Amino acid sequence: MSSASSSRALLTAPVGTTLWSMTWPIIVGVATLISFNVVDTLFISFIGTEELAAVGFTFPVSFTVISLTIGLGIGTSAVIARKLGSDDNEGARQVGSSALYLAALLVGFLALLFFFLTDPIFRALGATDDLLPLIKEYMYIWYAGAVLLVIPMIGNSVLRASGDTKTPSLIMGLGGLLNAILDPILIFGLGPIPALGLQGAALASVIAWAVGFILIIHLLVWRKRLIDLVPPGLPLFILSCRKLLTIGLPAAGANMLTPIAMAVMTAIVATHGAEAVAAFGVGSRLESLASIVILALSMSLPPLISQNFGAGRMDRVREAYKTALIFVLLLQLVVYLALVLSVPLLQMAFARDEEVARIIAWFVWIMPLGYGLQGCIILTNSSLNALHKPLQALSLSVVRLFIMFVPLSILGNYLAGLPGLFAGGVVANVFTAVLAYRWFMRVSEAEMAEQEALQRS
Repeated sequence: MSSASSSRALLTAPVGTTLWSMTWPIIVGVATLISFNVVDTLFISFIGTEELAAVGFTFPVSFTVISLTIGLGIGTSAVIARKLGSDDNEGARQVGSSALYLAALLVGFLALLFFFLTDPIFRALGATDDLLPLIKEYMYIWYAGAVLLVIPMIGNSVLRASGDTKTPSLIMGLGGLLNAILDPILIFGLGPIPALGLQGAALASVIAWAVGFILIIHLLVWRKRLIDLVPPGLPLFILSCRKLLTIGLPAAGANMLTPIAMAVMTAIVATHGAEAVAAFGVGSRLESLASIVILALSMSLPPLISQNFGAGRMDRVREAYKTALIFVLLLQLVVYLALVLSVPLLQMAFARDEEVARIIAWFVWIMPLGYGLQGCIILTNSSLNALHKPLQALSLSVVRLFIMFVPLSILGNYLAGLPGLFAGGVVANVFTAVLAYRWFMRVSEAEMAEQEALQRS
């Protein structure tokens, strides 16, 4: 299907069918990518508990860089999809070209800043002197390749905005597969290739990103011709960047609140010992695996909402939002049961220590109870960005993380230790999900009334 016909389908085809047709390829791609990241964690666990704990400390920092990219991707998708919905194809092309360069510049600067601040950042997170060298082994290579991660992510946002979700999924899947193949080779060594340990895990990721970089540039510039190899002239580049940052910066800020909250949580967990950090790192990656459909919908839902918003079809916007929420709530009940039944297998796969196994069980029994509600919050956030309401999405994220999640988790930790910390997060998701739903419905009703007023005038 061409980009033009894919774009028209977002405005005319049945909402449920369209959303599913856009989402399932992303589910496949995200599942492949995340499952291989879990495999990555599995390989690292074979090195030792200290190495697993070191990688657990890297998550808030690496996810900060990724969150900036996700935010810029949300801005890119929202601006391009709205332009396509109003038949401004040339404007969409200019925005896409500018987005790649803007993202590379911002993430390159952030990675360089983190490189120079590695020691104070990880000490603040609670890393001990014996873990810092291991953290540096991994992160120094990760920083060097960060820009190679950015371009495929933003390029995939350009493709999704045009209605093409299959190609980004293939690219994500290929990257995950390549990473999984290279991981054991570079971590443990093979033939003339020496065992590189944590450096090998990071290097495998960078090589996979480099392949994705080459593929996405080829597709966007020469095959699909959705962007130009060079950005538009300076005035148009600056104008495009302003449009992108109007949505992208608040969206990035909202996404970057998550690793900040995770940094606070990691620091609290670290007070319970290295075994707790190791188990928490495993749990965080299992959470990503359990949230595959949520992540996929957060990528497929915004283009559908933005294009219909641009075409004045708020009825389809609300229908798509409600359909996504109902599906996520029902599915996550099944996911929870599957995780609980898998606890012995998860302990066998990831725990090399009895204490790590015990904390993994606590995590799985408690935290996934809130994943469906957490999905409702995430989808509400992405839907607000798709309606070009980035500051409201940012406000929702602040409420979710720093008025609800972190305070209630700290309270739970004070009252009942780690199990209480996990339970506090679940309670926070209950309150925030109800608020998020009412928030979006109020915003969408206001937009619908405004569009009806314009039609009457």
